[in-house]
Amino acid sequence: MQRVLVIPYDPAWPGEFAKESAAIAAALGEIHVAIHHIGSTSIPGMHAKPIIDMIAVVTKIEDVDARNPRLEALRYIPMGEFGIPGRRFFRKDNSAGFRTHHIHAFQTGSPQIERHLAFRDFMKAHKDYARQYADLKQRLAAAHPNDIEAYMDGKDQFIQQMDAQAATWRQSRDASSAAS
Repeated sequence: MQRVLVIPYDPAWPGEFAKESAAIAAALGEIHVAIHHIGSTSIPGMHAKPIIDMIAVVTKIEDVDARNPRLEALRYIPMGEFGIPGRRFFRKDNSAGFRTHHIHAFQTGSPQIERHLAFRDFMKAHKDYARQYADLKQRLAAAHPNDIEAYMDGKDQFIQQMDAQAATWRQSRDASSAAS
C-alpha cells in the first residue's frame, strides 16, 4: 500500500531533478533527446507528493528497452508501458522503500510530451489554478491517506479540465509568438 503524502514545495526539488536528469541522460546515451521536469514538483510553490517526475524524450521508444540495465544500475525499476501505449515507465524508491522518482520515456513527437509540458507551464503561469490544484491535492491526501487510487481518481476531473485549458493556452501563446 502506497501512503499518500502531500507536502509543501521543497526548493531542493529542481536541484534533485538536475542531478538525476544528468545521470539518466548518460544512461540513455545517444537515444537521449531531452529530459523535462514535470508534475507538481516542477511548479514553484506547489504542494506535491515528494516524487520527482521526469519526461525523457528519446529518438526511438523501443531503444529504451536495451537501456534498462543502465537505468537499473541507477536503481530504477522498469515497468514497461504501464498503461500508456508508447511509453516506458520507470520508478525509483529510496533505501526506506519510499518512491522518490518517476521516468516517463516517450519518443520524439509523442503528444504526451506536449500535454505534460503544457500543463506544467500553464500552472506556472496561472497561480490561481495552481493554488486550486494544491488545495485539492491536500484535501484528497487528508481524505485518502492510504488509498492512492482514490487520491488519483479525485484529481482526474480537475486535471482533465486543466489539460484542456492548458492546450488552448499553449496554442494561443504559440500562435502569438509565430505572428510576432
